[in-house]
Formats: sequence, structure tokens, C-alpha cells
Amino acid sequence: MEIATVSSKYQIVIPQQIRSSLNISPGQKLMMFPYLNRIEIVILRSILDLAGTLPDLNTDLGRDEEDRL
Repeated sequence: MEIATVSSKYQIVIPQQIRSSLNISPGQKLMMFPYLNRIEIVILRSILDLAGTLPDLNTDLGRDEEDRL
């Protein structure tokens, strides 16, 4: 478990081991929100980063007639 201290400017530093394991880089956006009695942090990734993550996904879906233009 890693511990961070809140500075007088309410800033925290993400410990190096966590940054490395999650490939967090400078300038990357993180979303934070309160949940119960804690802070949840979610890494925001570009949609382009998801390319190829679902190689077996079947995209041959039937379309409704009004969607076929």
C-alpha cells in the first residue's frame, strides 16, 4: 500500500510504483470523484488507446431498416 500526503496547496503526488504500473505519464488526465468515504481515481484514456482490445467482437449486427441509409 502506498501513502500520499496532501500539501498545503491540496496537491498529492502519485507514488512512482503506481505511476509505473499503470503507465501514467505527465499531462495525462485523471478523473476523481467521491465514493462512500473515499476518493476514486480513474485514468482517462483516448478512444484510440482502445483499438484492438476486443479482437473477437462480432460487428456483424443486424440493422433496423430506418438505420440503413
